[in-house]
Amino acid sequence: PIMSHEIMMLGTGNAFLPNGRNHSLALFNRKHLIDAPPTALISMRNHGISPADIETIFITHLHGDHIFGLPFILLERKYISDRENLRSLTIVAANGARERITQLCNAAYPNSLDTILEKINWISSDIGITNDGWEWERFPVFHDDEVDPFGYRFVNDDASFVHSGDSGPCERLYQEIEKSQLAIIEMGIPEWVPNNQHHKPSDIEAVAVKFSSVKFAVTHTYIDSKTSTETPITEANLPIHPSNVYHAEDGDIFTWKGNWDW
Repeated sequence: PIMSHEIMMLGTGNAFLPNGRNHSLALFNRKHLIDAPPTALISMRNHGISPADIETIFITHLHGDHIFGLPFILLERKYISDRENLRSLTIVAANGARERITQLCNAAYPNSLDTILEKINWISSDIGITNDGWEWERFPVFHDDEVDPFGYRFVNDDASFVHSGDSGPCERLYQEIEKSQLAIIEMGIPEWVPNNQHHKPSDIEAVAVKFSSVKFAVTHTYIDSKTSTETPITEANLPIHPSNVYHAEDGDIFTWKGNWDW
């Protein structure tokens, strides 16, 4: 039988929190997080995910909207959902991230998180495999070099997907997308912003047309949720995407049963 997998989009917004969106956060198979943004805990609460059930946190890079939720996740596990400190937690991140994350946790809650920080299984290698069989590879992408930007590719039997992290157009990211079935890709800024370290709508269109057999799920977006009735933060109207692109909303679930569907 074909194994079933799922990816839940716990958050889909960029750093500025467009209306109706928490910070970009993906959870796959209900136990592996990609990043830990400031809104991670409320995103998990909103969808019935216990922090104690998280086995792995994959860190794409060290900007605040991707790691500042870690102290709260760890605090919750220590005092509420895993008081006996029995559940294992692995954090996958680039070299040097452990020190900076530890500094962040100590700044947030001095001495309170020492025991849980000491028990974390820190992995800084570029490849690995989860307990439930997801082989992963971390690869460099084009973003602010000071925060160690990486994307990830995940493979489990026939299922595969890429998470771009924060990245502008770059060849290595596109090489990984070309050999995958699904790409979770950021679209952090509108066309008029003079910055090439994020994807813009025209970049999404170009890569989606180039790899027309790949499905794309847009996250880390600057555009308000389609459910919002508030005054737009930056913009409220979605661009017209190619047919293989889906602009994700908080709470969306992608399932794999021979292919990815949403």
